[in-house]
Amino acid sequence: MIVPPRVIRGQTVGIVAPAGPVQLDRLRRGLACLGDGFTLRIAPSVTGPRAPATPSYLAAPDEVRIAELTAMLGDPDVRAIILARGGYGVMRILPHLDPQLLARDPKPIVGFSDATALLAWAYRAGVRGIHGPMIAQLSDLPPSDVAHLIALLTEPRPLGERAWPLRAHGRGRHRGPLVPANLTLASLLVGTPWSLPLAGAIALFEEVRERPYELDRYLTQLVLTGALANTTAAVVGELTGCKDPNPPSGEPDPDDAALATVIERLRSAGLPVAVGAPVGHGQRNEAVPFGAMCELDLERGAIAITEPAVA
Repeated sequence: MIVPPRVIRGQTVGIVAPAGPVQLDRLRRGLACLGDGFTLRIAPSVTGPRAPATPSYLAAPDEVRIAELTAMLGDPDVRAIILARGGYGVMRILPHLDPQLLARDPKPIVGFSDATALLAWAYRAGVRGIHGPMIAQLSDLPPSDVAHLIALLTEPRPLGERAWPLRAHGRGRHRGPLVPANLTLASLLVGTPWSLPLAGAIALFEEVRERPYELDRYLTQLVLTGALANTTAAVVGELTGCKDPNPPSGEPDPDDAALATVIERLRSAGLPVAVGAPVGHGQRNEAVPFGAMCELDLERGAIAITEPAVA
């Protein structure tokens, strides 16, 4: 695994939207959170007029999103790429991206949610990415999470033990690469060339606006396909808005229905589990390197990330 070189303050960071469109006010607020630490290069379609007949859920036609991301990957002046927002659309363009561009000029790619697919693509290209907040989310996060992302991009040091309020469901001390992912994408990538590297890993799952039975479906699919067969342990991040307004039973779900579902499915797969990672679509989204070694101590309810995101 290539650890990309750190971004030096003043260098260029590319902003792309390879999935869904971003509202300009949220984009501006997010860009302002980065301050003046970097030179920002924004792909034209991010702020330009939408092409006719473009589906409402895509930022631009596939060929435009492919070309803009490819340009950022191939530009030696661009030292990191941060996605403007998630949504849906990255999976559509993965077959058309050249992994050799990233392998020849490694640079960290930052994103989460739908960007799980792009982080997996970068991993298969041999380059470590960063599972972290995208531009549209930055202004909703505490300044400490923004500062942490900037530090992750610019400082070549391991994160060490995180101040996460973890609660253990299982026992023992477990070691492996940390693979953070949106649960839906983790399921949908199975069987593609970019399936998540979950064997021997500590998986970290987050999700937004999926009902408990849908969470059950995705995790059951991961079990039935064998994707979790050799996973070392699991950490659960934010499950934001994962409620069913009209449960099939006709009775309201308990407040912890989503979390209980995820814990039950992971434990039934034989995985030790920790819950409470401040990662995902909620009020926190702490950036973490994709595929960096970590140590999960369920006796202490602690996790330490022992490798850096950049070199």
